[in-house]
Amino acid sequence: MSGWITEKGPQNEIVLSSRVRLARNIVNTPFPAYLNTEAANRLTVEIKDAADKKTYAPYKLYTIDQMPQLEKQILLERHLISPDLVKSSKGAALISEDEMISIMVNEEDHIRIQSILPGLQVIKAWDVANDIDDVLEETLDYSYDEKLGYLTCCPTNVGTGMRASAMIHLPALNMIGNISKILQTVTQIGLTIRGIYGEGTEFLGNLFQISNQITLGLSEEEIVENINAVTSQIVEKEREARNILINNNRTQLEDKIWRSWGLLKNARVMTSQEAMKLLSDIRLGMDLDFIPNLTVSLLNEIMIDTQPASIQKSVGEELTPEARDIIRAEIIREKL
Repeated sequence: MSGWITEKGPQNEIVLSSRVRLARNIVNTPFPAYLNTEAANRLTVEIKDAADKKTYAPYKLYTIDQMPQLEKQILLERHLISPDLVKSSKGAALISEDEMISIMVNEEDHIRIQSILPGLQVIKAWDVANDIDDVLEETLDYSYDEKLGYLTCCPTNVGTGMRASAMIHLPALNMIGNISKILQTVTQIGLTIRGIYGEGTEFLGNLFQISNQITLGLSEEEIVENINAVTSQIVEKEREARNILINNNRTQLEDKIWRSWGLLKNARVMTSQEAMKLLSDIRLGMDLDFIPNLTVSLLNEIMIDTQPASIQKSVGEELTPEARDIIRAEIIREKL
């Protein structure tokens, strides 16, 4: 299981994880969309050889077109690869043993370095990604312009090539009706809100990814410090919202949480959407000490283990959505 899921991090009662991703390309080499298979495979070998030389090595190599669809979806559910890489016929991923580092190869860009850590550790995640970047650059010649910075396939990534983000759990802000105001404010200061699996994915279980929108004109330090500061402010707003709920509507809040607990402990059929919603309630209940003997890592494990691909891997066969809903409910009952 990925380290960001099982290990404890700062403020992880609200911040599930912090992630930094760096996009890089090799000079005088067509972007992945224009590479033939032979050139893409050769580039994968060069990048793996460069990565294995020093920090955080060795990595396990996953060649995307040689993987069963189910295995690709599991890596996606664990946030180790992107939806775009899942669909790639020329892509690969280098993943560390603790699954806190992944290097995606031939996705939209030649290289996507990702560091993902538990809790609010955006600055540390950047330090890790930066170390790996330095190791790769010792061997690989990056496409870089003195004026524009790192050159990328999509213009929105030009400059630092960095996306920094924090995945945060904001149920109380949603309950008191302030979530829209918070998210609107975030977008006004140059940040963006993404779903649980990144751009274009839906919001589930009151989980939101806050990330930078601008990569050009700001330094990497400024980007990570901005994400860290804004996330810390949102965490405080969520704490304030929780206090409001406890002070003004404690009985109703406890009732909502315990009803969700009862459903999760006893239901025989459970959809993904319903599970995420109910898990959000009991995560809040655990944070407020309403429900004893629960841990963040257990709830994170349940969240990942009840995703569609992970369920099918656990039983060793493909299942219909209806069959998955039955197994999901069983997994939740057993783990709780």
